[in-house]
Amino acid sequence: MSGGLPGGGARYAAVDLGASSGRVIVAEVGPERLELREVHRFGNVPVERDGTLWWDFGRILDGIATGLRAAGPVDGIGVDSWAVDFGLLDASGTRVGDPVCYRDRRTEGVPERVDAVIPAEELYARTGIARQPFNTLYQLVAAPPPAGRTLLLIPDLVAHWLTGQVGVEVTNASTTQLLEARTRQWDAELMSRVGIDPGLFPPLRSPGEVIGRVRPELAARFGWSESPPVIAVGSHDTASAVAAVPAEDPHFAYISCGTWSLVGVELDKPAISEEGRRASFTNEAGIDGTVRYLRNVTGLWLLQECLREWGSGAGLADLLRQAAELPRGAVVDAGDPEFLPPGGMPRRIAEHCRRSGRQVPATRAETVRCILDSLAVGHRAAVEDAVRLTGRAVDVVHIVGGGSRNELLCRLTAQACGLPVVAGPVEATAIGNALVQARATGALEGTLRDLRALVRRTQPLTRYPPS
Repeated sequence: MSGGLPGGGARYAAVDLGASSGRVIVAEVGPERLELREVHRFGNVPVERDGTLWWDFGRILDGIATGLRAAGPVDGIGVDSWAVDFGLLDASGTRVGDPVCYRDRRTEGVPERVDAVIPAEELYARTGIARQPFNTLYQLVAAPPPAGRTLLLIPDLVAHWLTGQVGVEVTNASTTQLLEARTRQWDAELMSRVGIDPGLFPPLRSPGEVIGRVRPELAARFGWSESPPVIAVGSHDTASAVAAVPAEDPHFAYISCGTWSLVGVELDKPAISEEGRRASFTNEAGIDGTVRYLRNVTGLWLLQECLREWGSGAGLADLLRQAAELPRGAVVDAGDPEFLPPGGMPRRIAEHCRRSGRQVPATRAETVRCILDSLAVGHRAAVEDAVRLTGRAVDVVHIVGGGSRNELLCRLTAQACGLPVVAGPVEATAIGNALVQARATGALEGTLRDLRALVRRTQPLTRYPPS
């Protein structure tokens, strides 16, 4: 390809799919270079059909195609997305329908059904994954696919469209609750016990593996004379984001903050204990054999839903300024399942406060302050529990992703944790995606620590001391 840069380095397309939007980012990467440019962004919201929430996968692919055309020639493509959701291929390799959204209600009551077959304690001991009602395991028990299907998680479904190759990348596979935590292999015995066909699951891939090259007809559609490789990255967006945490040593906690806040520490091996299970900590696979020991905390979803309810007239900057001038008010349990579905969020927050005897937010600014204080308290609890459960000392908290731009949230988190917060990079997921590609193609060398050092040298970071 003609994506190489003068003086060394290369150009990579990072396809980053979130649960509210997707985008294509071009990263120019070299030993002392890391520059990003968003070339296309598109909306991604589930649609309801016949009482079920679906992802419009055709629209997602159209958005990716537009972004790759805008990207120009590149030396590699990597795809990451949210976790747990999947699509199906039939025996001919054709995609069957659209993926169902994890916020659909089809898994209600399913975890309890699974408990009757395999106790929650045993399930956690095998997989190390926290119980979430939307986990892939519960989705498959709720709606078993017909025989002869092949399951691909969302990034792998995109990679199949690009290359025709079939496989599942391991960092995302670990979130399904169907991977054995210590071996990082599919747990076929577990699948059989809960009535899931092990034949659904293709071979696993590791970050840095070349999946295949873009199909010639798609390369022509994107305006390329050659077909670049599609490279397996940390295809769970949090795995890519954590790879870009600009930490100097192991004594850090991270918060990958967007729609969700993924709060935890990085380990060399799984930390599986009954106490960890009760505290809802999960052991997800990371880059270079690391483990993301984390708790899934509801993140900016509450704020995003409030802004959507309030409409275009709600100026976020003004609301944050007003909220910063308010004293701390009500704090809610942001992880309460009642906040999971979309719609009516300001009203539901007010009703939650009223039921629990807390001060009910009377203005939009008070609602924003309530949300951010609640998130900061949730961040503190998760960091403290991670330290207690693993014995890993933490000297600093890194906030990466979109939430790192929210100065008030960063200050409140530093205050709540009693630790300095380093905010940035905002585009941590795309950076981690591109760094793995660059190392796989030889534009970079070194360990995960070396990749993080490049992030520190090249990206703007802001430090918030505890107050």
